[in-house]
Amino acid sequence: MTLSALPCLIFASAAKELGALFSFYPLMRPTILTVDDSKALRLLVGDALGKFDCETNEAANGFNAFFAIERARPDLILLDISMPVMNGVEMLSRLKASPELQTIPVLMLTSPADHAVIPQLASLGASDTLMKPFNAAALIDKIGRILELKPRGP
Repeated sequence: MTLSALPCLIFASAAKELGALFSFYPLMRPTILTVDDSKALRLLVGDALGKFDCETNEAANGFNAFFAIERARPDLILLDISMPVMNGVEMLSRLKASPELQTIPVLMLTSPADHAVIPQLASLGASDTLMKPFNAAALIDKIGRILELKPRGP
């Protein structure tokens, strides 16, 4: 072996080790946090997103959502307006006031009863709104406008 071949061997060895390391860590997948007091809605969202290559987390109210964000920073938050403990408008305001969290896009989940607050959501920092009840196709369409979703592989 010549001295000039040594860097190639070192590089090949390092590449092999890195390949083994990266096989333990899949490519980064987007994380979506659903914040809604309705377990049924959180299940519907989980089922709709199950066809896509993403991580999903959930919280039953805005207060618990901040703990979920500490565990795994989401790439998108689906946020209901009407919840106990901390409602969606208060959570949205706190998110957008935080320098560390203000860049996380938020899709607000609204109902006809929320009609008075819906016009204010964009100025509070919401990326978009989705009116309940909605189907999986409408949800995926709205999410796809904010975040790239790839189908889950076989």
